Amino acid sequence: MTRSHSLTSELTHHIGQTILDAGGWVGFDVFMDLALYTPGLGYYAHGSAKFGVLPYAVQDGVRAAGSDFVTSPEITPLFGWTLAQQVVQALQVTDTQEVWEFGAGSGALALQILQALQAQGAPLPRYTIVDISSSLRARQQVTLAAFAGQVRWVDALPDELQGVVLGNEVLDAMPVKLLARTHGAWHERGVVPGGAEADGTPAFAWADRPTALRPPLEIAGPQDYLTEIHPQGESFVRTLGHKLSRGAVFLIDYGFPETEYYHPQRHMGTVMCHQAHQVDDNPLARVGQKDITAHVNFTGVALAGNEAGLGVLGYCNQGRFLMNCGLLRQMEAADLPTRVMAQKLIMEHEMGELFKVIGFYKGEPWQALGFESGDKTHTL
Repeated sequence: MTRSHSLTSELTHHIGQTILDAGGWVGFDVFMDLALYTPGLGYYAHGSAKFGVLPYAVQDGVRAAGSDFVTSPEITPLFGWTLAQQVVQALQVTDTQEVWEFGAGSGALALQILQALQAQGAPLPRYTIVDISSSLRARQQVTLAAFAGQVRWVDALPDELQGVVLGNEVLDAMPVKLLARTHGAWHERGVVPGGAEADGTPAFAWADRPTALRPPLEIAGPQDYLTEIHPQGESFVRTLGHKLSRGAVFLIDYGFPETEYYHPQRHMGTVMCHQAHQVDDNPLARVGQKDITAHVNFTGVALAGNEAGLGVLGYCNQGRFLMNCGLLRQMEAADLPTRVMAQKLIMEHEMGELFKVIGFYKGEPWQALGFESGDKTHTL
């Protein structure tokens, strides 16, 4: 038995027992949390590499080095170097001296920002990473060894924080609740035991229960409809708002404003899984071996921020944000392979349009560099 298979078996037994202890059914948000974050066993809690350009390869039946998906900092260091220009402005305007990054992944974004600030002669006194994954923290510490004196790691927020908060592809990995409208009636979709796989590993199945929960918008039409709501992600934003006494927040992720998110034609939801750079829509299979995500409702994010005292600096697609921050100038000075990879960040059919950036401020409003043109806050 391979180590990955052993971890998967242990995780699925743990989830199966948790479901039984809960009476035989748990909401999908509970299942997603267990699959991703169970200490030592969940996808983000064990030691496999998640982030990178190359997929895993299988050699003699053993999964060799590789990754499951790629994020912008792994595509090109120009992502972090460009984002650093917004960070510099935000630190100056808010008169703060610390960056807080949530879910720092491989540490690539932190490295790029620290390098960019150092190259500009404005080294950052402190860069704080908030990450609950011990395996990812270990990888980050290796990546950031050159900046060991400036970087610290915490697994919980203090009562008050100041500075610039960053979250790149953090919200999409926060557990969501699934709502299913079937024959005109709304249900919460959850998970129940589903027998066993051929090797005896527990399997899981879907089960719907009537619920009073509803999407934030009325879904037009009589068709069956599957979607998500995001109480945990929105609670995270509210927590940031309550704890941030001075500073700014920039969250980057794939998603839509509310009217697009709950469009009648988007009837199959947005939950998807990533493994070896392949995408599938079945989170109940190969549990613990693959990422589970959902698109972000940026209207809900904006409202959650407002409820906690945050003002919206701006909202636009990633392509426009990065160009506002000077990516094209960065590309002009780069070699051809780097320019080719950087284009993926801004082209509409790549990451430029699907990925969005939302910014918040605490204190007095100001014009953020990244939203100087193409701001679409009015669509939220």
